[in-house]
Amino acid sequence: MTNKRGNSENQVKDVQPIRDKQQIEDMKWALKTFCSERDYIMFLIGINTGLRVSDLLKLKVADVKRKKRVVVKEGKTKKPRTIYLSNIYDEIQAYVETVGSEWLFPSRKGHKPITTTQAYRQLQKAAYMAEVESVGTHTMRKTFGYWFYKQTKDVAALQEILNHTHPMITKRYIGIREEEIEEELNNFVL
Repeated sequence: MTNKRGNSENQVKDVQPIRDKQQIEDMKWALKTFCSERDYIMFLIGINTGLRVSDLLKLKVADVKRKKRVVVKEGKTKKPRTIYLSNIYDEIQAYVETVGSEWLFPSRKGHKPITTTQAYRQLQKAAYMAEVESVGTHTMRKTFGYWFYKQTKDVAALQEILNHTHPMITKRYIGIREEEIEEELNNFVL
């Protein structure tokens, strides 16, 4: 079955966070090597902020130039969200100096940002080269959520960051619930 974006339902459901830090590094390398600096920076911001790809692609150079904090109005929820860029500030600023467009992630065709389809293709290409499975545009957001939760164990804060309505939605979204159940069952004995 195909959804309105042209992806099979299984592809959408199979998109996972990247749970291995070496695979994250492999994706960064593949994006820089086989795609472009633009695609690498998109991935870097995505995995460090948890923004949806549609909101990432709306960013303009002026939004991030010389800024460590940016307020973004999320497209899906229409809510303002502050994203923090201080941990990746230097890389973003170096990239911004090379961009000859108002858009942070400009398309080579015309004067617009790349599309979500193009972002997906570039992530797929890098995932193939890096041998990382189950990658899609939501992988960036899910990877952020997964590692934020692993580092803080604060599902309430993550739920708020991702604008989810319930902690269980957040845990399921980042794949933590299945991981926790598997761990509990593996340690369960009577």
